Amino acid sequence: MGGTLFELSLLGGAIERRYRRLRPDVDALPWKTLDVRALPPKLVERARRFWTMSAFTEHRAAAAAAATVAALIAARAPLDLIAVASQFVIEELAHVEISARIAGALGGGVPLIHDPHALVTRPDPALAPLTQAAELVVRVYCVAESYSLAMLSPGRDGGHPLLRAALARIKKDEAAHGRFGWIFLDWADELLDDAARAHLARVAAACVAELERHIATPAPERDETFGWVPRNFRERATRALDEEIRAPLVERGLLP
Repeated sequence: MGGTLFELSLLGGAIERRYRRLRPDVDALPWKTLDVRALPPKLVERARRFWTMSAFTEHRAAAAAAATVAALIAARAPLDLIAVASQFVIEELAHVEISARIAGALGGGVPLIHDPHALVTRPDPALAPLTQAAELVVRVYCVAESYSLAMLSPGRDGGHPLLRAALARIKKDEAAHGRFGWIFLDWADELLDDAARAHLARVAAACVAELERHIATPAPERDETFGWVPRNFRERATRALDEEIRAPLVERGLLP
C-alpha cells in the first residue's frame, strides 16, 4: 500500500474556538519570539526536519492514546481511569499542533510520507478485552510515554523562550501520561491470569529490545537540531530505560 503525505489542518470557526477553550495554552506560547533570520540556515533545515518528525510522532501518540481508550472501554476498566486516559488524546493533539507550528515558524514542515494504517500496533483481536487493553497500556504508556517523559529536557536550543515554554507545556502533560501505565497495571494485576501475564511479558520484552536498538543506532536528528534531544543522548536514554521502564516492569513481574 502506498504512503500518504503527512499534512495537518484546522477546521476553524466554532470548532476551533471550542478547541482553543480546551487548550488555550497553545496560543499563549511566546510564538513571536522566534526569529528564523537569527538562526544559521543549516540549523534551520535540521530544525524543520526535527519538528516535522516531532509533529508526526505526537500524531502517532494521539492515535495510540485513542486506541487505548477504546480498548479500556471494551475491557470495562474503571470509568475514572478511562476518563483520565481520554484526556490524553486531546493533550497529544495539542502537542501535534505545537510541534507543527514550530516547524511552520521555521519555514514550514518537510515532506513526510507515512502509512496511516500503521500508526498503532494493535493487539490480536482474539485476546481477551482486558489483555488487549493491557498490551496497549504496556506499549503506549509503560514504555513509550515513560521514555518520552524521561527524555524531555531542553536540548540544543540555546534557552530559546519559545522552545523552553513549549517543552515545559508538553512535559507537564507527559508527567501524567508517564504515570498512567503503572496505575493501570497495579489495578489490573489481580485480574490478569497467567496466560495474560505471560503475553504481557513477551510484549514488554519486545518493546524494551526495540528501544535498546533505537538507543544504540546513530541518528542525524540527535545532532544539533534546535530541538530537545539532550547532548548526552545515549547515557540519558540508557538511564531512562533502566530506571523508568525496566525496573518498574521487573517489579511487576513482567521482565526477569
